[in-house]
Amino acid sequence: MDKIVMKGGQELHGEVQASGAKNAALPILASALLADGTSTYRNVPDLADVATMLKVLRTMGCDAERLTARKKDVCEVGVNGHIHPEAPYELVKTMRASVLVLGPLVARFGRARVSMPGGCAIGARPIDQHLKGLKALGADIHLTEGYVEARAKQLKGGTVNFDVITVTGTENVLMAAVLAKGRTIMENCAREPEIEELARVLNKMGAKIEGAGTSVITVEGVDGLKPVDHAILPDRIEAGTLLVAAAISGGNVLVKHAVPEHLEAVVDKLREAGCTITAEGGGLRCKAPRTLNSVNITTTEHPGFPTDMQAQLMALMCVSQGTSVISENIFENRFMHVPELHRLGADITIQGHTAVVKGVKGLSGAPVMATDLRASASLILAGLRAEGRTEVSRVYHLDRGYERLERKLRSLGADIRRVKAKA
Repeated sequence: MDKIVMKGGQELHGEVQASGAKNAALPILASALLADGTSTYRNVPDLADVATMLKVLRTMGCDAERLTARKKDVCEVGVNGHIHPEAPYELVKTMRASVLVLGPLVARFGRARVSMPGGCAIGARPIDQHLKGLKALGADIHLTEGYVEARAKQLKGGTVNFDVITVTGTENVLMAAVLAKGRTIMENCAREPEIEELARVLNKMGAKIEGAGTSVITVEGVDGLKPVDHAILPDRIEAGTLLVAAAISGGNVLVKHAVPEHLEAVVDKLREAGCTITAEGGGLRCKAPRTLNSVNITTTEHPGFPTDMQAQLMALMCVSQGTSVISENIFENRFMHVPELHRLGADITIQGHTAVVKGVKGLSGAPVMATDLRASASLILAGLRAEGRTEVSRVYHLDRGYERLERKLRSLGADIRRVKAKA
């Protein structure tokens, strides 16, 4: 397996560009199933998860490819109506977001067989709310041999009230509702920018959706949709990670394409820590202070502080002055990076769903192992500050959500490189 090898202590300076958003690209690629013809998607990040979604679509009979010969950030998905509506375990187990084909398949083709999902081991993350929503629209659902089997001659509009806020559940039911007969009202919806983006794409395809980005979404079902050409919005989590890289290294970095309104909670905490954050040149600039201040963090649903930035801010708090209390309210297993940060010299104590981080004067390089996607980013951020050599193994987790992060950091002055696994 590949690993990232780095030597800390270099201040980061310069400009870097955030790639397209993984968490927008995945449901948008799945939405291509809702229309015959070829949809074109631009600004698609080159990630392992995107490659998996394209493979899922190909397995079902779609022509789904990245157009590397023309421009690497462009994907095309062609649907000809002859679809094998099954997402197999071999693919779904590697990426939980594969379950996003469930809603489009049952809405358009009347049936779906999708393996129960896998992905990062950061918590249970059940799909019961997805199934509740589809049942409310008239789908007949059975769980058989590890698969969800859903059938419906014609979905019908209804009221879906999610028991808990769920991003992928909101997306799955939204994609099903656009072809349901009549009106669907979705309540207690997730409000992430990626859901607004999905609704934007569906409306371009001919859907009638109002309220995306709020807790109540209304959908008027339509008879059919058409293919779309769309450029995907920038990745707010990658942009936030790059801002933290500037902060933890003591640098001054402009992250181009960072959208300020998508990063308000993160920017507030960076400013509280002493960083100067300014909107500039179509992005955000982070200038680090000489001494970072500890801040308290509580993860919650958007527009609160995102769980996907918790590990990165924890790395920053490891070298901040004072004590930080970090409360994780979204996923129960999202402190798996803590033992690895300990290996670098961090002082962190876990108390249930809360981590108490006491800032230390310095970290020291060591071999560490990534346990999930955002944990891998936190270890690389800590390695930027650690004295000596840090090796991060199992970086296939990193490649699921960051497009060549080590190259971007190296362009800013980091001493970092990828060591390819021996064949």
